Amino acid sequence: MNLLSVGASYRTADVATLERLAIPDSSVPDLLAKLVAQPYVGEAVVLSTCNRVEIYAAVTTFHGGLGDICNVLSEVSGIPATELAGHLYVHYDEAAVQHSFQVSAGLDSMVVGESQILGQLRDAYHVATESDSAGRLLHELMQQALRVGKRAHAETGIDRAGQSVVTAALEVAESHLGSLEGKKALVVGAGAMGALSVATLTRAGVGPLRITNRSAERADRLAEAYGATAVAYEDLDEALREAELVITATAATDPVLTRARLEAAAPLVVLDLAVPRDVAPDAYGVPGVTIIDIDSLAASRRSAPAAAETAAVEQIVASEVDHFLGWLRGAEIAPTVAALRTRAEDVVSAELRKLWGRRPDFSEEQRGDISRTLHRVVQQLLHSPTVRVRQLAAEPGGDQYAALLRELFDLDVPHATPANAVPEIGGKA
Repeated sequence: MNLLSVGASYRTADVATLERLAIPDSSVPDLLAKLVAQPYVGEAVVLSTCNRVEIYAAVTTFHGGLGDICNVLSEVSGIPATELAGHLYVHYDEAAVQHSFQVSAGLDSMVVGESQILGQLRDAYHVATESDSAGRLLHELMQQALRVGKRAHAETGIDRAGQSVVTAALEVAESHLGSLEGKKALVVGAGAMGALSVATLTRAGVGPLRITNRSAERADRLAEAYGATAVAYEDLDEALREAELVITATAATDPVLTRARLEAAAPLVVLDLAVPRDVAPDAYGVPGVTIIDIDSLAASRRSAPAAAETAAVEQIVASEVDHFLGWLRGAEIAPTVAALRTRAEDVVSAELRKLWGRRPDFSEEQRGDISRTLHRVVQQLLHSPTVRVRQLAAEPGGDQYAALLRELFDLDVPHATPANAVPEIGGKA
């Protein structure tokens, strides 16, 4: 199996394309089942956030796996494969490992260093585990990626500014409203992004702060936790008219904030952090209403960490990639070593059968002594070479040792193809 990551993000696609690619939480298990049912995909994890959709997969071949994943994404999004290809980035083997670690460390985020992606990756891994779509390779990759993300935040100042997509959006909002302290605000949606929005607004001194959500119970809990006020969802229009700043981040598949609603609520600044967007397409341009969405944020990214902090995280990622590749090379040689030991045992067993045929006069005790002695001799002869070859395999270029063993002993090991049999491909970062 080889690693493959395929995705689209704010770097390669506009929000309209990301909306079509977005995978609702409730649909992720079905998508995982569809992926692992493909001929060349053995394992899969789906990461879907407000500004990226990525598939991490263990595949038997590069081209076959890529074709399977692209076909599934095209099917679920309704985007023709030829059109979709222009928005996707592709990373294979080492590049896939590096990309996953960069994502977990926040280096690939719209707001570099933000820590929310770590929780999103953890949730994606949990869903894959629950859906039984993550096998040994992706279990190891995800666990290491989460560890790398934690290291990056614990050992460097990459997130010292406490930045997130919400704080970046509020920076843009300040350019329109001035200081946010004391501004009347409304949060629409009480999911993970909504909760982050409430916490960030509270720290910014915004208030009074109101929260509304289709599920009143979730809005009530969130409001109680932060000293805000919960508003019934059917009273959304009135709440909009009373607000100066709105953050909307629901999981709705249809627009929540229509043109008519926003016309009645002007003047207003709206931060639409939902994908698909909560603001209706025809609502853009309403007089007195400023709309800031994911596209706007991508075009006005700011507050990047210091170069030294970013370099420190990149160094962590590089060392962890080397460590993971060493583990991977060692894991890849394990079937070859097992096949060699099996071949040796088969040879011993075959020779013993010949011996028993020639010497039927041996007693059971004698046969047992001879058999145990020969098996011990073979195991001792193989012990040092197999330990050493595992060590060598963990080093760069170590896949050559497994190939040499297979060639020397004519071993048939399923899926034991050199890692460099297919060129590594890294798409747009």
